[in-house]
Amino acid sequence: MTTIDLGRPVSGDVVELILDDHRRFETLLRDLRDSSTDRDAVRQAFATLHVAHAEAEEKHVYPKLRRKQAVGEHEAEHGKEEHAEGHEALLAVLELKGTDTQAFEDAVEELARVVNHHLTEEELTILNPAREEVGERVRAELGEAFARERNAQVDAGCGSLENVRRIVAEAAREGLLDDED
Repeated sequence: MTTIDLGRPVSGDVVELILDDHRRFETLLRDLRDSSTDRDAVRQAFATLHVAHAEAEEKHVYPKLRRKQAVGEHEAEHGKEEHAEGHEALLAVLELKGTDTQAFEDAVEELARVVNHHLTEEELTILNPAREEVGERVRAELGEAFARERNAQVDAGCGSLENVRRIVAEAAREGLLDDED
């Protein structure tokens, strides 16, 4: 478990909860680049948040937005692919022994590239339609479901190296990590 505060929302507009996590990812990435931080604690916190956030979105948010026709199948599937790519880049960071090497910095750079691309794309192609086409009540219900799943994942230690390895292997089997779009 990590001492870094990942927040523990219980309710709210799902769009705002997701955006709060996006800002946390940006802060954690900044901390991963900072050699004066406890990079090991930061990468563990990042792993936990990344897995919990992705699992909650894929289990609750994407399917509901598809049913509400706020997003199409392509956007939801692409979001899953980008989560898988993020997990794969995260695994590379987690598997490195030291945090003061060029290999670590290169892996962090790749993680930041993949995650920042996803955050931007998700905010434009999934969160904007969710704001515009899904009512407040549904966004609040979705916020509760998202928060409940996210917190359960955090409590279960979802960011462990073993779990991230399992998720990446599963994504590879499902064809989510193929290089062509």
